[in-house]
Amino acid sequence: MTTNMTSFTRSLMFLSLFALGALFISAQTDLTGFWVFSVPTGDGNFRETFFELKQSGEVVSGKVLMGPREIPITDGTFKDGKLHFVVTVGSQARLRQIAYDGTVEGSRISLASQTPGREPVKGIAERSRPEAALPPPRLPLPALHDVADNGLARTPPMGWNSWNKFAGKIDDATVRAIADAMVSSGMKDVGYTYINIDDTWESPRDANGKITTNLKFPDMKALADYVHSKGLKIGIYSSPGPKTCAGYDGSYGHEEQDAKTFAAWGIDYLKYDWCSAGSIYKDEEMQAVYQKMGDALLKTGRPIVYSLCQYGRADVWKWGEKVGGNLWRTTGDIGDRWQSMDGIGFRQLDIAPFAKSGHWNDPDMLEVGNGGMTNDEYRTHMSLWALLAAPLLAGNDLRTMTDDTKAILMNTEVIAIDQDPEAKPVKRISQNGKTEVLARPLKDNSTAIGLFNRGDQPAEVVVNWDSLNLGGKKLQARDLWKHEAVQMTGDHYSATVPSHGVVLLRVAVAH
Repeated sequence: MTTNMTSFTRSLMFLSLFALGALFISAQTDLTGFWVFSVPTGDGNFRETFFELKQSGEVVSGKVLMGPREIPITDGTFKDGKLHFVVTVGSQARLRQIAYDGTVEGSRISLASQTPGREPVKGIAERSRPEAALPPPRLPLPALHDVADNGLARTPPMGWNSWNKFAGKIDDATVRAIADAMVSSGMKDVGYTYINIDDTWESPRDANGKITTNLKFPDMKALADYVHSKGLKIGIYSSPGPKTCAGYDGSYGHEEQDAKTFAAWGIDYLKYDWCSAGSIYKDEEMQAVYQKMGDALLKTGRPIVYSLCQYGRADVWKWGEKVGGNLWRTTGDIGDRWQSMDGIGFRQLDIAPFAKSGHWNDPDMLEVGNGGMTNDEYRTHMSLWALLAAPLLAGNDLRTMTDDTKAILMNTEVIAIDQDPEAKPVKRISQNGKTEVLARPLKDNSTAIGLFNRGDQPAEVVVNWDSLNLGGKKLQARDLWKHEAVQMTGDHYSATVPSHGVVLLRVAVAH
């Protein structure tokens, strides 16, 4: 009994001392100042987020620095050695809260961030200097000039990009498997060529400033050789800023060095994403910023498709060609949902005339097969991108495609519209409520016509031949999704189009 009482007493003393220690830590520790929260990414890198904390008693305020954004801290407390605070991020329509909880351990904080619906992200926060959160010194920009045409992408590029499906979980083995699937599925045979690695392949630069790859990509040259051995081409990703969108090293101040490295690896395509460049340069300076890499790529002597990704800001379609761009993003990121695809696709019509052979408007990658839309919606997606002469970059897992997904992505009659060498712009012929008709003239004097129903119920959609200057002529037509001839009589054609669906025709004067 005495022994048990002694053990119990010792436990109480230990717990009391622990509680007193926690109170002592809270009383003696002032968290005011700058902190850097380092989270291991699992590939040998660390993602850094900076905090500016202000402590008054048990109340903690301040801000979290996420790239150029400064997000105020709410509900911040520090009590009994425990830190808690919340930040709210996102647009008004898609706000979400990130909660940070940690324990102070000497001069460090073991911290975890929690976003609803996601696994906690754990790391260590340590004190830092305020200047560590600032962008590097601004580098001078070159005088504007026109970069010579590289002669590539005479029709819109076709291929695959890793981001929509895999985001930061892409690695060497997956890229090889996707290349295999592009061949075995038949996608290569119908024109898909590029296997493009998006963000998160990078590691910090070596002592000579050369960009290196992380643990997920042990040998980029060997990977490029493998992709090439399949008769395909390979693409990579970087940013004109110091950091990419995912927080990895960008090409800022290393444009020529990185271009040479990419060329030495055997890279055929570069996606160049604005990201942190916005913390250094203004939108009106984008042309000069992108010109630097355009010059650097051309100087390597290797043919590398140049894809500008700056979300359609600064009217990029007016100067993208001047910096050597083969394609340029005209919009923010697409999402695998009808509202996103529909909104992006139909906003492209006014700028369609700026696209031409070798230089294309890019409304972002395809979401076909990722599961967020119906097959009718995916057929609309593919039809609209084809009429827009947009790059066709699949964003799904090619290894697990359903037959429906294959039929959409590999519809050669729809692909032929996209790849038509004449590159004439699509136009809106008519609009009636939630239905509209788009038409694009083709090289063989036929016309591609899309009858779209953007509404929530099936609807009758009509195209009048007079609106295309085809009235009074004998016409022949083919439905490109049904793969069959269409009976043409009278001065118009009408079809019942399902909700969010399309009827895509190729119409020609019969001889």
